[in-house]
Amino acid sequence: MADEIFAALLTPLALAILVSGLDDLVIDVSWLLSWSGCALDRCLERIATSRGGSRVPRVPDASSRARMHAMPSDAELSAMPPRPIAILAPLWHEHEVIRGMLDHNLAACNYPSVHFFPACYPNDDPTIDAVRAVEAREPRVHLCLCPHDGPTSKADCLNWAFQRLLLWEECNGVRFDVIMIHDAEDLIHPESLRYVNYYSERFDMVQVPVLALPTPLREPVHGLYCDEFAEYQTRDMRVRGWMGAFVPSTGVGTGIRRDAVEKLAAAHANQLFPPESLTEDYELGLRLKALGCSQICIPVSWRDGSLVATREYFPRRWRAALRQRTRWITGICLQTWQRHGWTARPVDAYWMWRDRKGLVAHPLGLLSNGMTAYGLFHWNLVASASPTAHRALAATLCIQIIRLAVRFCFVARIYGIRFATGVPVRFLLGNALNTAATANAVARFTWASLRRRPLRWLKTEHAYPTRVALAMHKRRLGEVLAGSGYTTRSVIDAALSRPPDGLRLGEFLLAEGAVEEEALYEALCLQHGLPAGPSWPRQVNASSMRLLPSHVAEAWRLLPFEIEQGRLRIALDDLPSDELVSILARYTRLEPEFHLLPPARLAALRSVLAQKSLKD
Repeated sequence: MADEIFAALLTPLALAILVSGLDDLVIDVSWLLSWSGCALDRCLERIATSRGGSRVPRVPDASSRARMHAMPSDAELSAMPPRPIAILAPLWHEHEVIRGMLDHNLAACNYPSVHFFPACYPNDDPTIDAVRAVEAREPRVHLCLCPHDGPTSKADCLNWAFQRLLLWEECNGVRFDVIMIHDAEDLIHPESLRYVNYYSERFDMVQVPVLALPTPLREPVHGLYCDEFAEYQTRDMRVRGWMGAFVPSTGVGTGIRRDAVEKLAAAHANQLFPPESLTEDYELGLRLKALGCSQICIPVSWRDGSLVATREYFPRRWRAALRQRTRWITGICLQTWQRHGWTARPVDAYWMWRDRKGLVAHPLGLLSNGMTAYGLFHWNLVASASPTAHRALAATLCIQIIRLAVRFCFVARIYGIRFATGVPVRFLLGNALNTAATANAVARFTWASLRRRPLRWLKTEHAYPTRVALAMHKRRLGEVLAGSGYTTRSVIDAALSRPPDGLRLGEFLLAEGAVEEEALYEALCLQHGLPAGPSWPRQVNASSMRLLPSHVAEAWRLLPFEIEQGRLRIALDDLPSDELVSILARYTRLEPEFHLLPPARLAALRSVLAQKSLKD
């Protein structure tokens, strides 16, 4: 019976997989054309410039599309006047990550005019307290309270954040030229806001690439996100813009010019995001394109050794990934189809087909894997198949090899060859995970439709990156020192050109007498978003000093000096490491809040307090 089923399904399944594979091959070829066109255009420009002339573009439309993907130079970024940017962040039970997100990104972003508007629900007190703690000391953070309890949906939360932003603008006489969206766990690249500012001169919607942070090979579920986003953000998003199709927002790192925001609000009863939508980000790109707004996704590129992209951790376990992908498939493939149908523009209809074909392609992919395994153990059935089946199988096999090779190259470019060796295994895992999510999505959508009830928002749990990951997304110390006037750019360049004998840049500058210790630590506080430590013994609470064992405080040169709202404030003379955080967790359940002090001041303070303790 199994042999008969196998023989009956072999030819139609091979043909179906072949059609889907040819569709992917079209995108591969389109990406090559867009890349080669951009490279040729830049090459011709250099030749023309070297000859002291200018040239007429080969084909105006194609040339302009190719130029979209040419990254601006630092001089071009600096020449663009900075527009005020507001970042909306919808929150629900994000108290564990939002403080770190705000502190890090406020310190890391190399942009002079940015404000954060985190939106909370009234029945989420821990998150409200976390935001207010940052708001109390940071004038660029403004808490937005929704008028009703949550959770509702991310779209509804964002809509109320925008209303609060309008009220804040009216009260403070400020107008933001660009509205951005970010999540509670996002790492914003230090230069990404400068790119958004640059591209928003010509485009109504600017999408910063989104890439997963690297994880070990032993975490294949998260590795699958690394693979998919590396390919999608590098290839598909570029080809969408090159073809002139709509560019969907990824929900984070999306900047919308203010006139486009107002056009969107006017067209949709002042609701920027459809509250009932499970994938409001995808619909945002679709709705903006329908209003005639221009869109671009910034190309995935490297700058100063790091990728200009929003980085974050995605679900790392099967259950969480299944939950998130169920929401994606329900919203993109089913709900958007129900709400918007098919567009009249052929290029957009084609991309809608690609976005929705997973409803069939995912189960077929898993079935194909099962039949491949069965065929390996029953090779006689494959050998006895018809010539048509043999040709379809050969073509399908070739296309699958090309698909894996293409993904391998994109993944290797971002995460390295070693990580890319796991692509085939994660590809099989992805077929199983996406098939399970598709089944869940169809079941949920059908059940909700039969009962005439709205679909429920499936929220994904967020985890904030470790300090090692955070260190990769900081402004360079030299930039902070020179930009803040503690030293000159020439001094920094001279220091970087000489071998520092194993010293870090700050230590080397101190040894050379190029910067004062106080200035260096002020720059480190700015770079890492850490506050300065206490200056006087009276600022130290004696009881807090006894919360950590003396041998730990001595070994790590720590000074616990205050307890506030469940956080233990600790002064230290070096940047905290993940190892230190894990050690402190053994001795206290209070969350550590680190403050920096120069070694000399910290040592003097500890000495005075030790003598006072002996007298008492």
